[in-house]
Amino acid sequence: MIVAKGGSQVRRKVLARTGRVAVLAAALMLVLTGCSAHDVERDLRFGWPTGITDQGTRMRVLWTWSSVAALAVGVLVWGLIFWICLRHRKKNDDIPRQTKFNLPLEITYTVVPFIIIVVLFWRTVVTENYVDKLTANPTKDPNTVVVKVVAFKWNWEFDYESNKGQATTYDSSTTALNTVGTSTQIPILVIPKGTKVRFIEHSQDVIHAFWVPEFLFKRDVIPYGTDATTRDNQFEITATTDGSFVGRCAELCGTYHSQMNFEVRVVDPDVFNKYLEALKQLGPNDPARQAEALTQAGMSACATTTHPFNTDRSLRAPTQPGTGASDAGGCT
Repeated sequence: MIVAKGGSQVRRKVLARTGRVAVLAAALMLVLTGCSAHDVERDLRFGWPTGITDQGTRMRVLWTWSSVAALAVGVLVWGLIFWICLRHRKKNDDIPRQTKFNLPLEITYTVVPFIIIVVLFWRTVVTENYVDKLTANPTKDPNTVVVKVVAFKWNWEFDYESNKGQATTYDSSTTALNTVGTSTQIPILVIPKGTKVRFIEHSQDVIHAFWVPEFLFKRDVIPYGTDATTRDNQFEITATTDGSFVGRCAELCGTYHSQMNFEVRVVDPDVFNKYLEALKQLGPNDPARQAEALTQAGMSACATTTHPFNTDRSLRAPTQPGTGASDAGGCT
């Protein structure tokens, strides 16, 4: 018995020493690779996309740490299973000691999962509230741009209603600055980087869905049979990464649903202001105003993430650039 006890103590010391070495090695690897805690958290995505908005980052962080918690619970359960299999494996034909009504263990197994659920629920609610948070009066807010997204079969119109508290209209007109997509022109939505953007979603016919994959967020566009936008779905994002990103309708809305694409461009605020000024000068009656305004603002007049679709119903091949559908402004 003494030898067995001594052997058990030796094994515990070896396991403890091995654990300390493993922790030290992990810490040393972290230091040597120059990874900060933020870098580790950013890379621990478990398949979740990175996202280009503050709201997307919050959702990614929630997903990351929920996955870490799930993995930790899994490792604990697997460890207990393997430990039971090894520690209490059959050694002889003697009946092992029977243990029941272990109150402390049963309380632990009840309380710990409850605490995990409460924490996950709380963090989910906090993240949802942040993602769904809306500015009280966005059209007069000096930090918010307001864009009305109008969906119709099968394209998009983007109305720039206000820019940081200032109404945006064409010269000698009360019409908001806007661009409209057609079967020969991809609608391009330009938004400023680092600025809060309120989207007001309005449908003229059926249910559509406004979806930019890099936003990590989509919301249906519901028709209410009225021009008023008081009941329309609304949300806000703050883009943190510039670039061009494809947008899609994510709700089956009819024949050309799959081709109902648009493009979002995240640009510096100065470029965004130049674009709005160019739209203002061109006026609402110029059908090529989108391409011309983009050019005047120093951007490409052509969509780079998608292309117009051919509406010829007799066509029996996928639409490709240059096959009969071309952007206004010379894009093909």
